[in-house]
Amino acid sequence: MSAETTPATARLIVLRHAKSAWPEGVPDLERPLAERGRHDAPRMGAWLRQAGLAPELVLCSPARRTRETWALVAEELGSAPIVAFEPRVYGAEVEELLQVLREVPREIGTVLLVAHFPGVQGLVQELVDGGDGVALERLNEKFPTAGAAVVELPPDWAALRRGTGTLTAFTVPRQLPSD
Repeated sequence: MSAETTPATARLIVLRHAKSAWPEGVPDLERPLAERGRHDAPRMGAWLRQAGLAPELVLCSPARRTRETWALVAEELGSAPIVAFEPRVYGAEVEELLQVLREVPREIGTVLLVAHFPGVQGLVQELVDGGDGVALERLNEKFPTAGAAVVELPPDWAALRRGTGTLTAFTVPRQLPSD
C-alpha cells in the first residue's frame, strides 16, 4: 500500500502472549515461554496466515515472553511486517495501549499488538461495540494465553475511540485443530 492510499478500514489483532514459565529468581520482564506456550504460539501464527490476517505492523511488548511469542508466530505467517518492540506496551493499561495505537500511521491497515493481560482484554472490551456476540461473550469471560481478538475499526488510528470497533473473531489455541 503506498503512502497516498488509505485503507477503507483498520484492523487490529490483539494477541495475548503465549503461556509463560515462572522460573525462580527470574525478573518478570525476562520470564520465558513455557513448553505449552512454545506449542501454542506457532499454531496461532498458522491460524492468522490461514485467516488472511497478516499484519503490516507489529507492536510488541519488550518482555521476553511476548518477544518469544512474536518470533514463533512470525515463523508461520509468511510475511515480513514492520516490528516495533514498544516499552509502553509492557504492563500497559487500556488508555496507554490506546495512545500507542493512536500513533500508528494512517496508511497502515492491519496492526498486531502482542501484549499482556489484563490490558489486552480491557482494550478489546473498550473498543468493540458489536460484532460476533458469541466471540464477545467468550472474550468477556476469559482472554487466555495465546488468545487473539480481531477488531475492525475506522481507518484513522489517530482518531481511535472507545466503542468504534466490531469484533470479527476471537480465537484461542484450544479451538484449533490438534497437530
